[in-house]
This record gives sequence, structure tokens and C-alpha cells, in this order.
Amino acid sequence: MKKTAAWLVRYALEQLNIKYTFGIPGVHNTEIYDELAQSDSIEPVLVTHEGHGAFMADAVSRSSDSTGTLLIVPAAGATHAASGIAEASLDGIPMLVISGGVRTDSKYSYQLHDMDQHKMLEPITKKTFKVTRHQEVVATLFEAFRLANDGEPGPVFVEIPVNLQLDKGEVSDLPVYRAPVKSLSHSLDAQLTQAVTLLANAKNPAIFVGWGGVETSGCTEQIAALLGTPVATTLQGLSAFPAKHPLHTGMGFGPAAVPAATNAFKACDCLLAIGTRFAEIGTGSFGVTVPENLIHIDINPDVFNANYPAKVAIEGDAGAVLAALLEKLQKTHIRAKDAAVIEQAIKRDKKSYMDEWLAHDSGDRVNPGAFFQQLRASLDDDAYVVADDGNHTFLTAELMPCYLPKHFFSPTDFNCMGYAIPAVIGTKLANPDKQVVGIIGDGAFMMTQAELFTASSLGIGAIFTIFNDGELAQISQAQKVPYNAETCTVLPEFKFKALVEAAGCRYIRLQSNEEISEKIAEALALSEENIPVVLDVNIDYSKKTRFTKGIISTNLNRMNLPTKVRMISRALWRRL
Repeated sequence: MKKTAAWLVRYALEQLNIKYTFGIPGVHNTEIYDELAQSDSIEPVLVTHEGHGAFMADAVSRSSDSTGTLLIVPAAGATHAASGIAEASLDGIPMLVISGGVRTDSKYSYQLHDMDQHKMLEPITKKTFKVTRHQEVVATLFEAFRLANDGEPGPVFVEIPVNLQLDKGEVSDLPVYRAPVKSLSHSLDAQLTQAVTLLANAKNPAIFVGWGGVETSGCTEQIAALLGTPVATTLQGLSAFPAKHPLHTGMGFGPAAVPAATNAFKACDCLLAIGTRFAEIGTGSFGVTVPENLIHIDINPDVFNANYPAKVAIEGDAGAVLAALLEKLQKTHIRAKDAAVIEQAIKRDKKSYMDEWLAHDSGDRVNPGAFFQQLRASLDDDAYVVADDGNHTFLTAELMPCYLPKHFFSPTDFNCMGYAIPAVIGTKLANPDKQVVGIIGDGAFMMTQAELFTASSLGIGAIFTIFNDGELAQISQAQKVPYNAETCTVLPEFKFKALVEAAGCRYIRLQSNEEISEKIAEALALSEENIPVVLDVNIDYSKKTRFTKGIISTNLNRMNLPTKVRMISRALWRRL
């Protein structure tokens, strides 16, 4: 049979159960867009910038079982999308990136958009493909999809030249996609037996979970209950263990963690780490103390011993490994710690920390503790919360409990500001019947605010919350101690109301603590009518998060003595 590559792309994406593509049509991909317009199951979404489209695709992957997909023009489309592709790459998020390409049958040089995209994208993708024949289209997209989701997930790039999209070519068959079954590919009996021995003999075992363990909360809960252990998570893995569970402590476990986690992990002598790289943010700038008896489970063997030596390294899918570990633990006589004592201490520490925030005098601004307490009470348990990058990220992590897997996420290892507005849109598209709320700093908001026009045109009933203090707060706070100055972190005055209304969205200003309940209720009511709402919060950032205080101390202690003396002397001198 003879088919165009554009038709074959549509066929392959329908087989792969892709629901949305994100991007902008151009001369090198309009044939594919025309084919997708005929699809009953795929909706191509027009964005204002390909980088924003990549954030939307990322959020689809994080919040659903569908794989986020980009459909971009070559060259400029790829460079624009690169930040979002890199975020997915460093965070381990599957993404399918499809680009048009210049003609491969032309006798001319210097074609429009002619560049080697593959060299540019090599460091931020798992693999790149360039299709050269019609017969390769479906098989290549199937392989790219498999690779994006296999092992440690990530983005995969496929270039399809425009002449193949336009011209019909011979294909021998149309294969049907069959998803692979995840299982342990090799015996782990020796490592699992060693892990069980370490856990059974530990006096104070604990569990630390990252995004790689986000779909293992059932097994993790059973193991925690069996051992009577506290459980902490990374920032990215915040949703990997339910905050309602009495053994849940919070994000991190070192000096940059909340008190419940710091205290519960203080005497930890055996740590079970699940799906985490022990990266900078997850460890509070590498400020955690990891015990000698570290059991590290991850699908990517490169993470083992990278930052902390593992006594037992177990390579494999976290779900399959934990199921096998749980089975062995259940057959072993274990004298668990008294979980009730640990649970009471965690509950007491959590209450004390929230009380500390509520008692903080925010003056005429909105107290973050009061805001998040009311927001959590107002939302359904299965609401999605998406945080951007900034001071608000760690306020959300410390003060806003998450109850279900994949229901909280933020840009983490690549740390892109501007993530949340597009990500909220992607999350709502993938979960139309759920509440979706973004927590976005004013600086991050301005980076991607153009996508409010997309939200309005699509009828995205979500809440885009601006934490508005007029500064790039996370960096501003970090500047004040060593520099006693704020260089390029004070923002110009933005007329958010005018911008939001120009985009066709609704604007609500939350000025003081007394308005919190009323304004959140108003925003939720509008969002339920499929109206995008921007909730502009006059936030108080004067009280630092535990994360900010912890990493400042950790980074200062890690400096060599001359640099430390210079930093402290400069700070003191400028205050005089």
C-alpha cells in the first residue's frame, strides 16, 4: 500500500493512545497537522511558544497515563522547545517530540530551517531518530515511544522530512502497537535477602521516596507499617507517599527539611531509598546525613554511589522490586518499632510547625500558612497542585499536603521558571474532571503568561495563583544575607488585572488574611464553570522556609575557610 508519512504519523499516534499534541504548525509539519485534524482521538493544541508546549506535554505525562507529545517545526521550534525538553530529561519524564525536517530530495543547500537538530538535542534526549523512508515511520515512532517510557523515562526526538509527509511511499504493513509488560528481568534474590537482613536488624530504619517511586505508594505503605518507619520524600516525589498517612514526615530529612522529618530521621541507621537520585534539591544541597546501611532501589544504575555509597544497590522497576521486597519481609520475623510513638511525634511536630506559621505576623499581607491551610480544606482530595520554580515551591512543599500519587509536581532538577502556567493547562486537559491549581511566583508568571490566551481559548477551568511580592523572592532572600542588596531581583510593577482580562480570563485579588476563604471559594466556583481564573495573592515572604534556611547554612559550611571568611566579613561590613 502507499501512504504519506503524515498519514502514518497519525496512524502511529492513534495506536499509541496519544490524546493531545502541542506545538505550532509551519511549512515543515502542516501535512501532519492536517492529518491530526481528521483524527477522532487526537487533539492538536496550538500554543504561543514551543517551550510552553513542552511544559504542557511534560504535565500530561506526569499527571496521566498518556505520554505528552510535541509537534514542532524544525530549528526554531526545537530551540524554543529545548528548555521544556531538558526539564523532562533531567526529571525523568517521558515525552515524544516530533519535528518536521527539510527536504531530503532537494539539490539545493541552505534550505529554510536547515540545521543538525540531532547534535543540539543529543544531551537532553534519550535518543534522536531521523526517518528516511515511509516504511520506517510507524516502527520508528513505536520505538521512540517505547524508549521514552522504558527504564528511566525521558524525551525522544523524531525528525520526519517534509517531502516524506507530502509524497506517498510504499509500506508493507500497518503494525499494531502492543505495550511491553514490566517485570524483573533478572534475579535479585541475593540483594533482596541482604536488604531484608539490614532492615530487620536496624534499630531506626527509615524510607526516602523520589519520583521513581510515585506509583509504589501501596507497597511503600505496607513496608512502612511492617517496619514502623517514618517516610520522607524528595520535592519531585512529594506525591509518592500520602500526606494523610501517620508515618509521612514531609520533604527531605536533613537540616533543610521540616521538623517532623528532621526529628524522625535523626537516629536513622538504615535507609531504604526508592526511586531517587539523591540530587541537590532532594538532599537540601547535599546536606543530609545518609547512614552506612543504605539500600538504594532505582531503575537507572548510574545513580548508585553517585553521591552516597549504597550498602545494597538494587536495579529495577521500583514497583516490581518493592513487591518482591515486601514478600520477603512478610516472611521474616521482624520486631518493628512502636509505630504509635513515632506517629505521635510526627503529628506533634507537624502541628507545631503549622502553628509557627499561623502565629507569624504577616502585617497587611497574606500569611502563607493560613492560605495553604484554607486551600487544602477547600480542595477535593484528588485535586492537582502544580508549583512553579521559586520560593513558593518550597512553601507549597512544606505547607500544602498532597494525598494521591502524581497529584503534585514542579520543575525540579532542570528547575525551569515559567513551568506552571503551561503545566496547569496540560494537567487540566489530561484530567478535565479534576480541580487543578497552579502556585506561581510573579516572576515565573510573567515568563509564560501568554499561555493564558491558550487557557481562555480552550476553556481551561483551572486556578492560576500568583504569589505576588514584587521580587524574585528565592534569589532575593539569598542575596540579602551575603550582599545586603537585591540586584536584578526587584520586579517592575505589573498590571496583572489588565493582562489577565485581555487574555479573556477572570482576575481575583486576594489582599489580606480575612479574604482567604471567600476569594478561594470564588475562584473555585468560576473554575467549575470552565473559566480560567487568576488569583493574585498579596503574599508575605518575610518568613523563610525550612528549606531556604537549611541550604543557606549547608552551603556556607561547605565553603573553604577563606571564602567563608570573605562572605561573612562582606555581609557584616555592608550592614555597618
